[in-house]
Amino acid sequence: MAVETPLLNNHNGEDAEKPVSFPRKFCAESKRLWKLAGPAIFTAICQYSLGALTQTFAGLVGETELAAVSVENSVIAGLAFGVMLGMGSALETLCGQAYGAGKIRMLGIYMQRSWVILLTTACCLVPIYVFAPPILELIGETTQISEAAGQFALWMIPQLFAYALNFPIQKFLQAQRKVFVMAWISVVVLVIHAVLSWLLILKLGYGLVGAAVMLNLSWWLIVISQLLYIFITTSDGAWSGFSMLAFADLYGFVKLSLASAVMLCLEFWYLMILVVITGRLSNPLIPVDAISICMNIQGWDAMIALGFNAAISVRVSNELGAGNAPSAKFAVVVVSITSVTIGVICMAVVFATRDVFPYLFTTSTAVADLTTKLATLLGITVLLNSLQPVLSGKNQKDEFICSYCSILPRQGSD
Repeated sequence: MAVETPLLNNHNGEDAEKPVSFPRKFCAESKRLWKLAGPAIFTAICQYSLGALTQTFAGLVGETELAAVSVENSVIAGLAFGVMLGMGSALETLCGQAYGAGKIRMLGIYMQRSWVILLTTACCLVPIYVFAPPILELIGETTQISEAAGQFALWMIPQLFAYALNFPIQKFLQAQRKVFVMAWISVVVLVIHAVLSWLLILKLGYGLVGAAVMLNLSWWLIVISQLLYIFITTSDGAWSGFSMLAFADLYGFVKLSLASAVMLCLEFWYLMILVVITGRLSNPLIPVDAISICMNIQGWDAMIALGFNAAISVRVSNELGAGNAPSAKFAVVVVSITSVTIGVICMAVVFATRDVFPYLFTTSTAVADLTTKLATLLGITVLLNSLQPVLSGKNQKDEFICSYCSILPRQGSD
């Protein structure tokens, strides 16, 4: 179901000439943003929760199972997730501006073009899944964790190709402001995933096999449901069928996709590096479990920022496509203030529940105690990460600028 209220400002007639106070202007823009950001955040949290719930159930089975799922999610699947989501984010700029300019049919072409690139990328990433055990041992993980995580990674190859289809579909629907469709699909799949994961992993005792089956099934349910919606409704003309134009201008599309990927991957991969470094400790099982729990919490918070990222990308692209640059700039101000405010609230929640939330993920007292000790750093990280993903989605003319800005802080901390 599409949002009916138009998100583009009316700049014509007498209304455009009347001065509007900052609070009223802020509230009006905030309302537009939340119509996009609310469902987008809800969708991102639901989809992230698929992996987080799987990790939680694995932690209730044992420390080794928790470490295996954590390392696979953070290092192997985390690498693929960052690449796929980053490259798919190129559509935020292209589809948003095409929609704002009234070139509706191009949205379907852009989505197909992104499918071609991301499916090819997925094929290139398959060897990382296949040879995960030696790769993990090479970067310092123990043999026990590497073998368990490597076996789980092998079972998770279908998820990789679901990523390749899902992220372009999401940007295609977001550009048309059909975010409620994704939200409904995601919450239904999450409920199914939670119930069946509990049944397979805990009650029937299938362990990591059950976890892999449900995680793959859930991601493919999301993809198939979204595709059925697009094919049946034709998205108000945005989908006109498969076209050979999907193979046109691939080089330019790849360049934009790579720029978007670098920008977003740096945000995901520094978490992956934390897991790798922790795995090099003398007794890594408990530290890896603790840092993985913290990353789960931080990941949920990051989904809020990514939801705002999607909203601001659509708002700015639509306004630029319609030639309304001042409105685009003001939208960035509003979403930045909102995102930081939510970051402060999330930090306070982490501090207040530092002795409680670890036990949602583990039954081990040692793991929970170490997680509690890390809660202060986690809260600060949650606050700092609330703004950067939003600002990286502003659709600058040259996205390599944001990529460069993401690299500099990492180098400065070495």
